[in-house]
Amino acid sequence: MTDPTPPVTTTTEDGATLLDEVERHHRRFNVFPSESAYVAVTLWDAHAHLMDAFEATPRLAFLSPEPGSGKTRALEITETLVPRPLTTVDISASALFRSVCDEQARPTVLFDEVDTVFGAAAGGNEDLRGLINAGYRRTGGVVRSVRDGENHVVQKFPVYAALVLAGLGDLPDTIMSRSIVIRMRRRAPNERVEAFRQRIHEAEGNALRDRLADWADTVREQLTGAWPEMPEGVTDRPADVWEPLLAVADAAGGDWPDRARAACLELVNAAKANDKGSIGVRLLADLRDVFAGAERLTSATIIERLTGMDDAPWADLDGRPLNTRSLAKLLGDYVTAANQPIRPRNIKIGTAVAKGYYATDLADAWLRYCPPIPETTATSATPATAQVRALFPVAEPVAVADTNPPTATETPAELTTVG
Repeated sequence: MTDPTPPVTTTTEDGATLLDEVERHHRRFNVFPSESAYVAVTLWDAHAHLMDAFEATPRLAFLSPEPGSGKTRALEITETLVPRPLTTVDISASALFRSVCDEQARPTVLFDEVDTVFGAAAGGNEDLRGLINAGYRRTGGVVRSVRDGENHVVQKFPVYAALVLAGLGDLPDTIMSRSIVIRMRRRAPNERVEAFRQRIHEAEGNALRDRLADWADTVREQLTGAWPEMPEGVTDRPADVWEPLLAVADAAGGDWPDRARAACLELVNAAKANDKGSIGVRLLADLRDVFAGAERLTSATIIERLTGMDDAPWADLDGRPLNTRSLAKLLGDYVTAANQPIRPRNIKIGTAVAKGYYATDLADAWLRYCPPIPETTATSATPATAQVRALFPVAEPVAVADTNPPTATETPAELTTVG
């Protein structure tokens, strides 16, 4: 007798079509600053369902200079699409640790108003920052001492978890380098979106979330250990950040691989353009401009030129202008090619002696920390050292007499320019 029960037909979700629908869901309620932002956020939503296939999970950061720029709404829509969302506006390091250390119930953390935690007035919050950084890699973890009977043992707990952050201004550099940054802005009068009503639209997002979870199960094995092709020029940390998203795009197919790589290039280049770097690196870069090929300059001349630069922090550095003492302190963190701290040296000018700096002492730091100078700016060489000639355009050497190295008995007070 024939079994009257019809065979069960399983339909494989088309990844490209599904991602198109997720993107449309965002577009209904979010105004992002670029097409690349929609692509990146959509791929990030999907990657959250495939965490164990990847070695790292990029942080997604919605940042803006002013309130009312749509950051919280971006979190709300993302919350409807990711697995086990945990939304917070204030979480301690210990609470975050306990939330994410259970790999079976690991949430997707959505952290709003993060500027209140990492802003200038909030202090460092080093424990929380360290935990966020450790959770970026699957192999990352937090080491704790736990009780084992009468003894204590050291144990490593996993803290790998997907994380979205939203706030004003920028995040600490270590978090920014691990993030895909979406620079939000207030909607223009001609930019309209649907009003989001949670009790109506949350279910629609959750339906897409469930479909993403089902699709993820069909491609998980394919994506485990995948090595997606990177756009030219995307290497190191940016490549780590984008690798999971490009892998998701490749698995989805359609036009997503091409769109993903175009978005990767655009957002990586935008991040480089917005990277202010540390105050030390900024000082080195500005010093290279100030020297402009000179072999040596007195500290007084350097301070005068730095504090006179437009769009530079040196005239108001923590409430006071840069001086010779703070200049020496900042440069003392870097070393010369001979692996000696960069220090001011004596410069004889006629019968006077002034403290100053040599381009040769700064050259190695310029090489390591500053971007290369375009070849089109190069000019003819002068008696400066070969290393300095290779690093920046060399002008006529300044007319100064022979110099004396600093003595071992110099004190910090002697860093002030003489004469």
